[in-house]
Amino acid sequence: MSFPADIQALQNQLDAAERDAAALISGLTEDLAGWRAKPNSWCVAECLDHLAITNHVYLTAMQAPALEARRQGRFRTQPVLPGKIAAVFVRLLEPPPRARMKAPRKIQPRPQPPLAEAVANFLAAQNEVRAFLEAQSDLELAKVRFPNPFLPGVRFSLATGLHVICAHERRHLYQASQARHAAESVRNKPAPPIA
Repeated sequence: MSFPADIQALQNQLDAAERDAAALISGLTEDLAGWRAKPNSWCVAECLDHLAITNHVYLTAMQAPALEARRQGRFRTQPVLPGKIAAVFVRLLEPPPRARMKAPRKIQPRPQPPLAEAVANFLAAQNEVRAFLEAQSDLELAKVRFPNPFLPGVRFSLATGLHVICAHERRHLYQASQARHAAESVRNKPAPPIA
């Protein structure tokens, strides 16, 4: 099935996130996947777990408005792009992080989840996002709004939600790669000489 270029661009971003995640975990041991640079920082497995949880919460908020838009016959007339203000928010999520943001409690990762489980949950969430994108690609995603599950009173377009998901994935895959690099640096650091 062929999709418009803007839908394909979002699919390409999901594909890239999956490739980055595969490269991230290649050869990664469980101890390195759970290593934290500081007590309040996240390890690789926690970054993946956070993405899985966040994507699920976002998609849950997006489902009902999409179904209602379909019922009303609100079909695509313009590209799937965020508005000007929303585009600024999406850019803020891009790596490397320009500003630190605390994740709301409902999307905090589980403490040091098993790597295989975190990866499986991330990939399952990717499949959910992809299924939503493909099933709703004919809707007016740039105009249909949903209540942001993390910012009370704020409504995003479904297009913004999809772009947020992709940028948020890049942000935390970058964070996870930094965590892996730091963990490997510590592991490979030579032991101090015995005096």
